[in-house]
Amino acid sequence: MASYNRVILVGNLTRDIEVRYIQSGSAVAEIGLAVNDRRKTASGEWIDETTFVDVTLWGRTAEIAGEYLSKGSPVLVEGRLKLDSWETDGQKRSKLRVVGEKMQMLGGRSGGGQGGPAGGGGQRRQPQQSAPNRGGGGGGGGGGDSYGGGDDYDSFGGSSDDIPF
Repeated sequence: MASYNRVILVGNLTRDIEVRYIQSGSAVAEIGLAVNDRRKTASGEWIDETTFVDVTLWGRTAEIAGEYLSKGSPVLVEGRLKLDSWETDGQKRSKLRVVGEKMQMLGGRSGGGQGGPAGGGGQRRQPQQSAPNRGGGGGGGGGGDSYGGGDDYDSFGGSSDDIPF
């Protein structure tokens, strides 16, 4: 039987991130994520539930999270479930956690001043009014938008140092 282990979560960080480095030099960050869910009961009453999930980020993703995110920051994490098992005082224990493989920062910059120059690369650029023709007609040039992404990297307005990944 086939299996598929993939999790996508959107929530807010429950604490500030502390990045540590293991002996091999890889960065690791253990983050707490609060995921809110709102549902209606059979009686028609709305119930808010919060699920707290432990997530482990590795490598550059962990470093970026530690640099740009803080308690309360909204974030999307994609990863896989992993069951940790151990024994304490003769009692077997286990905990399900998420190993984050991708992380996307959500929301705008807070006024905390972290992550580079004020008014820097954290703001989204509005689409240009005079966008090039993205249709199939004409121009056989190898323009950078053939993938359909829409943004032209050269007109980004910042340097590659402004991009946190």
